Amino acid sequence: MPELPEIKAHAERLAARWVGAELAAFRVLHLSALKTYAPRPEAAYGRALTGTGHRGKYLYLHFDDPSDAGAPLTFVVHLMQGGRLRPDAKKARKPRGGMARWEFADGAALLLTEAGTEHKAGVWLVAGDPGGGEPVDHLGPDADTLTRDELVRALTAENTRVHGFLRDQRRLAGVGRLLANEILFAAKLSPFAMTTKLDDDGIDALLAAMATVIGRHLEFERTLDDIGKSADRPSDVHHRVGFPCRVCDDEIRSVEYRRYTVAYCPTCQTNGKPLADNTTSKFLK
Repeated sequence: MPELPEIKAHAERLAARWVGAELAAFRVLHLSALKTYAPRPEAAYGRALTGTGHRGKYLYLHFDDPSDAGAPLTFVVHLMQGGRLRPDAKKARKPRGGMARWEFADGAALLLTEAGTEHKAGVWLVAGDPGGGEPVDHLGPDADTLTRDELVRALTAENTRVHGFLRDQRRLAGVGRLLANEILFAAKLSPFAMTTKLDDDGIDALLAAMATVIGRHLEFERTLDDIGKSADRPSDVHHRVGFPCRVCDDEIRSVEYRRYTVAYCPTCQTNGKPLADNTTSKFLK
């Protein structure tokens, strides 16, 4: 799933190409695509795209009323695992994986697609402040804007493993599996460290690593013309299980779960101890 750097860079690309384009039509291509009933998409017709943005892993497409008589309208888009929002030159009646299409007065179009069969990608149309309600009202602060005080409050709200904490969108928004692995490697913290047990040095290391890793990934994404593949993103441990650590030459190891993999370096992160490959024990005996 695209994470905060990929979404932020893609929002910037969309703004560079599409700001100023007047919306002529919004077409639902799959029944599950549009998640809201009011306002209706027709309310945005005739409005120009005035900006883009993001909240965590959600994209924003802002359409303001040129007369200032109505509230701004924002299409909030979640790409999920296999979704993409790209220019649509063909405008086929039934595009492969098609979920929704924005058509503009100049004849150009944007197409939301989703690979696979789950069809979880979605669009919400929100009047006014898009941060005030669904689907983003449950999110914690964006990971790239988090202050130290906010991080401390989030860490101490519940005692949980720090890898799961980083991926919990209610605690902080925008971090997924890849970033969680990379942030903890950069911070030299065990993925199984408990959040309420982190000392001041650990908290400072975690905050610094979040800024460094997210910044590194954002810089990489800005070199691309579209959201890149996960395997191509910068990584020290993610996608490198079985390879030597670039810092200490130890073997990168993993803990396998059904839906994700925790990748880490034993020497750099766990004092040389391999983590147990199950959910109940912290370390192999």
